[in-house]
Amino acid sequence: MSFAWFVALRYLRDARGQTTLILAAVTVGVSVIVFLSALINGLQASLIAATLGSQPHVTLRPPREAPRPVVAATPGHVIARSVQPASQRLRSIDQWPRVMDDAARDPSVTAVSPVVTGSGVVTRLDAHVPVVVRGVEPDRFIAIIDLPSRMIEGQFAIGAGRVVIGRDLAEDLGAAVGDRLRITSTEDVTDIVTIAGVFALGNEGVDGSWIVTSLPHAQALFALPGGVTAIEMKVTDVFDAAGVADDLARRTGLTADSWMTVNASLLSGLAAQASSKTMIQSFVVLTVALGIASVLIVSVVQKSREIGILRAVGTPAHHILLVFLIQGGVLGLTGSIIGSGLGMAFAKAFETVAVNPDGTPRFLVQVNALLLVQSTLLATGVGLLSAIIPARRASRLDPATAIRGG
Repeated sequence: MSFAWFVALRYLRDARGQTTLILAAVTVGVSVIVFLSALINGLQASLIAATLGSQPHVTLRPPREAPRPVVAATPGHVIARSVQPASQRLRSIDQWPRVMDDAARDPSVTAVSPVVTGSGVVTRLDAHVPVVVRGVEPDRFIAIIDLPSRMIEGQFAIGAGRVVIGRDLAEDLGAAVGDRLRITSTEDVTDIVTIAGVFALGNEGVDGSWIVTSLPHAQALFALPGGVTAIEMKVTDVFDAAGVADDLARRTGLTADSWMTVNASLLSGLAAQASSKTMIQSFVVLTVALGIASVLIVSVVQKSREIGILRAVGTPAHHILLVFLIQGGVLGLTGSIIGSGLGMAFAKAFETVAVNPDGTPRFLVQVNALLLVQSTLLATGVGLLSAIIPARRASRLDPATAIRGG
């Protein structure tokens, strides 16, 4: 063991009370950082997963029809001129197979699905409920929204007059698997369909209004032979969806919306959570740094006579400097290791306490190796930085003054 390490560990051992207190402070600080980070990361991941479980990452649509100038006039005289918004009719994407193939070639896009989406009214007995009819190609659609795994009754089998509907919609209609419904689209096309399954995506708006059918069936309902109203996509990195949407909009001339645009309020809330986490972590780090620095400054004062003797017998100043840097690093590293374990235990305990009525965790806390390593490096770095001022003060002590005044 080197001289600096020997002296540093001896100083820590001799001041057991101070060492224990500062280790406790570092441990509590790191455990708070780990627990808070795991909690917020898990909450954010759960919210994003729940949000994206019922919608695509990027959606391409035809651009809105331009407003029309309206001129009111009498013979020979213009009275007024105004611009009125154009009514938006259901339109197909021009040459959509080519657009879809172009989007699929983007390396950031992992799945592409053509969709016909329109409004209608579903009737069963005395119930008349407004609905959203979505016509899809099953294999492509489930690569974006995994509807088969969300079936609570029946199965995901669409086509040949068979549809699947949301759980809340089924309750509003008093319908179950095997029952027949009458669908009337906004194009005044009516058809009779059979319920093949009921799904629950956990989104009230979706579960209460969606009817999912085959693409050809929806094309017939909305008088769009061979057309689609949207192309939906899934991307590799969900937080890169806005960039992918902007790129596709430039390339295709279509309107491209990302989930980040549609859920701006959710992202604002997530950003606020992240800011709160950063602020709390900063205060914890500052508290730990002040604690380590204050203990080491006191140690310099208490050990000033010994430091003076060491300097008098020829110990280099940089060795004295290293003694206190080692103390700061050891306090930070040891406290971070214990605190990481404690924070992980708190996070897992919270996961078992915060549960849904059915006993499943409300959300999974995210404790991973990267978080633990980052917390350990942070605390160790803070310990080293906090020791710089006491270490420099100790290394600059005048031997004669320290021995006489100590």
